[in-house]
Amino acid sequence: MAEGWRTDRIGAALRGENPTVLRRLESGFAVIGDVQFLPGYSVLLVDEPGVQRLSDLPRAKRLAFLSDLDQLAEAVERACHRLDPDFRRINLEILGNTDPFLHAHVWPRYGWEPAESVGRPVWLYPRERWIDERSRLGPQHDVLREAISGELDRLRSTDC
Repeated sequence: MAEGWRTDRIGAALRGENPTVLRRLESGFAVIGDVQFLPGYSVLLVDEPGVQRLSDLPRAKRLAFLSDLDQLAEAVERACHRLDPDFRRINLEILGNTDPFLHAHVWPRYGWEPAESVGRPVWLYPRERWIDERSRLGPQHDVLREAISGELDRLRSTDC
């Protein structure tokens, strides 16, 4: 598949062409991050391409987005805790400084992270970590994808 989906992540998800989609949720799409230097990094994308900020949504959809974020965060936490004994916690962020569409980051944090990075925002990791081919999303992350997707399915089945 061509990489054109990266220029329209939400539209590609709506068309079924975004290969990072883990699951469709009530307000958007749970996707696994393009980079995995912190294994399990995921993002919640809103399902309305023109929405730029949380306050653009009507209150009910806003609450659904935050509920979906909670669900994705819990799924990532469960999967990462099971797969890596050094998993510590989840960090959540809604920034919107770079990409002009509403999305929320779910960052797992680990005990094996470099001392200079612990306690600091992920965005302060050196640029090399972001572009390292070894952390680029690929088939080596299939077990992680399946673990997070499975946890999302379990959480959704218990909410009914």
